[in-house]
Amino acid sequence: MHHAPDHSAAELGLPPLAQARVAAAYAQAALDEATVLGIEPGVPAGEDLPVRSYIELLERGGAAVPDFGLRVGARMKASHFVAYGHVLLSCASFGDAVQQTRRFEGLAHELGRSELVLQGQEAVYLWHCPWLHNLPSRQLPESVMASILAFTAWLAGRRLAVHELAFPHPEPADPALRRRLDDWFGLRVSYGAPVTRARFDAALLQEPIPGADPALFPLLEQRAAQLLAARQQALAQQAPSEAAWLQAVRAQIAERLAQDGARVGEVAAALAVSPRTLQRRLAEAGSNFQALLDATRKELAAQYLRNPALSLTETAFLLGYAEQSSFNHAFRAWFGCTPQQWRTAAVAG
Repeated sequence: MHHAPDHSAAELGLPPLAQARVAAAYAQAALDEATVLGIEPGVPAGEDLPVRSYIELLERGGAAVPDFGLRVGARMKASHFVAYGHVLLSCASFGDAVQQTRRFEGLAHELGRSELVLQGQEAVYLWHCPWLHNLPSRQLPESVMASILAFTAWLAGRRLAVHELAFPHPEPADPALRRRLDDWFGLRVSYGAPVTRARFDAALLQEPIPGADPALFPLLEQRAAQLLAARQQALAQQAPSEAAWLQAVRAQIAERLAQDGARVGEVAAALAVSPRTLQRRLAEAGSNFQALLDATRKELAAQYLRNPALSLTETAFLLGYAEQSSFNHAFRAWFGCTPQQWRTAAVAG
């Protein structure tokens, strides 16, 4: 069930996992569903939850009831989306609602982020979640898409047609669960996709939202913007320690590359932590050891190639590559050209 993350937390503008939270209001739907089903939530009610705790709650529910995520998503109402849920109620069109969702999603949770891509007459909604690599979950993507489709159906007064719905996790082994999901979403769901996505007619974005009161939008939007700014400021004040930790790991990697010692065990020992703790802290910071190793090598490669005194063979050695060909392959993936081509262009520039 493990798969490579489609985007890192940093790329999505999300905080490290250790800081990522789910608002109490958003988490309430899962707590309510657990209570109805007689499942022990194992987390406090009325408090913001760490993302890890929320995903674990969904998976506990899924172990008891296979369609737990679907049930949680179907419970979602405007109040669960914190202040921006009421912003959506005041949007003139569904296109405006998608735009405000992308803007204010962080008020409800830091589980992932939305993206909308227009492809001719079709629109593709993408939901990126960086946590699934380290916290595999089928319930999370299903709950998110169920909440979006349930809420939009409530806004529209009818179910909106979706041409395709795909999830990153494997297809359910239980045929009954597969049919349950297909029936609820109204199409044959696909699985094993790189990212959670839904495809629909782009014309839907222009449709007005029935009963919307655009006159309230400025006031509600201002309030949501104030709350989001406060949230971002609070996160920024927590960020330096994580940044310092990542920088410390990169420094240890750089120091050990030429000695072929840039491995998890050696770096962890230098930082006086266990390899497991090192990997966990990197995951909480939205990264992993291989990503930092690649980023460090890429940065140093450009630095070394600007030095004419270093040959390509020496550069490869300093970066920890036993073979020149391995360095060439990695470099082409980073820069789209060979090291020699890059060096020639850098000198000419």
